[in-house]
Amino acid sequence: MSKQSSLTIIHLVRAPIGGIFRHLADLATAQAGQGHQVGIICDSLTGGPFEDDYVERLRAILPLGVTRLEMPRAVGLADIAAMRRVSKVLKTQNPDVLHCHGSKGGVYGRLAKGLRQLNRKTAVFYAPHGGSLHYPPKSKEGRIYFTIERFLERWTSGLAHVSEYEQRTYVQKVGMPKTKACVIHNGIGEQELTPIEPNADAKDFLFIGMLRDLKGVDLFINAMKILNERSPTSAWIVGDGAEEDKVRYRQMVAKFGLEDTVQFYPATPAREVFSMAKSIVVPSRAESLPYIVLEAAGAKLPMICTNVGGISEIYGEQSDVLITPNLDVITKAMQDMKSASFQTPVTTRLHENVSANFSIKVMEERVMKLYQEALAG
Repeated sequence: MSKQSSLTIIHLVRAPIGGIFRHLADLATAQAGQGHQVGIICDSLTGGPFEDDYVERLRAILPLGVTRLEMPRAVGLADIAAMRRVSKVLKTQNPDVLHCHGSKGGVYGRLAKGLRQLNRKTAVFYAPHGGSLHYPPKSKEGRIYFTIERFLERWTSGLAHVSEYEQRTYVQKVGMPKTKACVIHNGIGEQELTPIEPNADAKDFLFIGMLRDLKGVDLFINAMKILNERSPTSAWIVGDGAEEDKVRYRQMVAKFGLEDTVQFYPATPAREVFSMAKSIVVPSRAESLPYIVLEAAGAKLPMICTNVGGISEIYGEQSDVLITPNLDVITKAMQDMKSASFQTPVTTRLHENVSANFSIKVMEERVMKLYQEALAG
């Protein structure tokens, strides 16, 4: 790529964890591979050894590396200092494109534009990734956050939604956007489409993701309690989260006497733990377009998923197998999966659909098209 066509692109997010970070890391890596000057700004307080190692590997391959700053999880006065730190870095980097991810990233980046901490020619894009859109429209928090979202649109060059569901939700809760908006599905790499077989000592079920009630970890543990009352059933819980949540889930497992059958495992790349279980359960109460579903489908792992967010867009014509995030329904689905010896005809068709329609290459091309259209305008 010629120097003239190369862009300076900064991705801004608060927490370097979960699918949201996987998304921007894939984008940043692909963009750097195309010859762009790419960097990431994220929080320095969130995550553990897995996230630290992931960030270091990105820092080594991205031209502008990864800058970690303190960014509070809770909304409060500490955000003022965090905003100043972010603005200072952005002034130095002087990006052509600032791509903000998640609620905090969206606030910090677009306010930096509004407060003239960025070059006036910098194009600022926003990908909600669910974020504030998870709040009910009539809740106090929802009314506040949706008003802020609408206010910040004035400094937004484009909205990039990862699912049609997220785009519809934005219109319903925030309003019809006054800037360009498009749907760009998450994607996975070709190397992630190789099937993975369970180990000889694989447990029955696997939960992998952020440890929080929004992801249905409590539903999963309660379902395991019921199943173990009927017959021995084993599971892994893989992931990280807020310390209070991790403690609470471990206490639930201990209270139900499941220490021998339900075990915890630190955050690890999905494909490294898929062989540890015969099937995966995604019991989420809310999602946008979860990577774990794409990754499990790519690995041809039998899967139980709730019908939330954009998961139906991944399943396509097989969406009738999706279930509600209800304890009785999830428990029955897990029992049925176990009774069927962890076999389901949907697995192969789902793998084919993800292979054909959800790739990193297409995702990166569509994002770059969004950038170029805004910069040309």
